[in-house]
Amino acid sequence: MASRKRSSAPVAVAEDGVNPKAPCSCGSGRRYKHCHGSGYAPVVTRPFEGLPGEADWVALRELVPAATAKLKAADGRDITLASVLPGGAPALVRANGEILVGAQLPTSSDDVSRDLGTAVAAALEAPAGAPVDPGPIGGAGSAGPRLQEVLDLSAPLEVTVHDTFDFWLEGTEPGAAARAGLQQANEAILPTVRLEGLEAAYWVRPGNERAHLRWVRPEKEEQLLDALARLSAAEQILLGEGTRYAGAFRAHGLVVPVWDLPADTPAEDWVGPATEFQARLEEALAQTAPLTADERRARAGLLSRQITLR
Repeated sequence: MASRKRSSAPVAVAEDGVNPKAPCSCGSGRRYKHCHGSGYAPVVTRPFEGLPGEADWVALRELVPAATAKLKAADGRDITLASVLPGGAPALVRANGEILVGAQLPTSSDDVSRDLGTAVAAALEAPAGAPVDPGPIGGAGSAGPRLQEVLDLSAPLEVTVHDTFDFWLEGTEPGAAARAGLQQANEAILPTVRLEGLEAAYWVRPGNERAHLRWVRPEKEEQLLDALARLSAAEQILLGEGTRYAGAFRAHGLVVPVWDLPADTPAEDWVGPATEFQARLEEALAQTAPLTADERRARAGLLSRQITLR
């Protein structure tokens, strides 16, 4: 059988000199031809950039089952951000006028900030107790403003993690169907704790065998990977005995390192080890020397265990 020869034809290059099959430089994880080189509006890689608590916005959008945080609209009105609302609704306004907006939507467009901003804007216009209709949103394309345009950017984001979704029905008189739906949702919640004093660090126990620490980091990806590689090569990336660095997610432009932890150790006991790791990471982030051969190998290994959430 004749051997297959690799084509000698030159690789097509875009007008701006970029190989269309190369990863897009924006960090989206897509090839250039499917991102900024596609001719369509590219994905907004960091939709929550510029918002207070960007890392926690990512966590509520992708990782945390039941949590709330107080927001303030640009006009001063109070808004409650929820990780998710009943039925995946984008927003609702209670009879008492309280506004709730859900971070997790069934579909999304290329700009998640515009999806959520569209929901916020619609909720601010909706009368109390009436359904919120933001129009086309998410996968159908969102036409409203971005979060950065409708929120007070001076208000901090302080997250409260809940054991149940009971906050869905606060101040209401739910019927049997609503109570049944609430019970079903509560049964699906994984035990989750936000580690005190650490930005966007969440302990979660998906089963009886292991727990995890999922920590959304605010640093730029390349800078963070270099620092993690230095720690890995120096055998300083673990959080203590019985722990394992499992890999990382890439979500909305930020990296989320994940550690496997013993399931029987309470979440609060990991605040100390995580704080010590934070100090080691800050030292590694401050280093500017080129990576050594061992550190480059460690970096390649870390990169191979990184998954992009879409």
